[in-house]
Amino acid sequence: MSRIGKKPVQVPAGVTATVDGQTVTAKGPKGELKFVVNDEVLVKLENGEIAVTPRDESKDARSKWGMSRTQIENILIGVKDGFEKKLEISGVGYRAAMQGKNIQLSLGFSHEVVYETPEGITIATPKPTEIVVTGIDKQVVGQVAAEIRKYRGPEPYKGKGVRYANERIVRKDGKKK
Repeated sequence: MSRIGKKPVQVPAGVTATVDGQTVTAKGPKGELKFVVNDEVLVKLENGEIAVTPRDESKDARSKWGMSRTQIENILIGVKDGFEKKLEISGVGYRAAMQGKNIQLSLGFSHEVVYETPEGITIATPKPTEIVVTGIDKQVVGQVAAEIRKYRGPEPYKGKGVRYANERIVRKDGKKK
């Protein structure tokens, strides 16, 4: 039994949720999101709570039960508050700057890297060494942050590169003389 799947999802104040067959729609102050639940999972909206249950006791249905509940919770949180990922840039000459809606990264390459911001995502650079990615869809926010980090991930010797704000880099010792 899924401990996460058993808990019903509370619909927060200020958010309107509807369940139409297998589609869960949430409207809130930040926008609107939809999630289509797998056919092996049953979704019901009762008394301001969304309950998710597997249709049968098959392994496939039970494995999708908790994930579906978490996805529904994420769209409800997203339309109410939104999600945010912070990235830090460390290294001499490494910096980020906004170029219209896109972000321009100087990461030690012979050229500047320009990342085009996808629809529904906002990128800000409060400092030249800090990037803040915000949006209402948790998956898209995480994907954008991962794509920016991928240009120059943190290296283990000096820690230079782009990393998440709370990420701990395991450092290696250099050569011993």
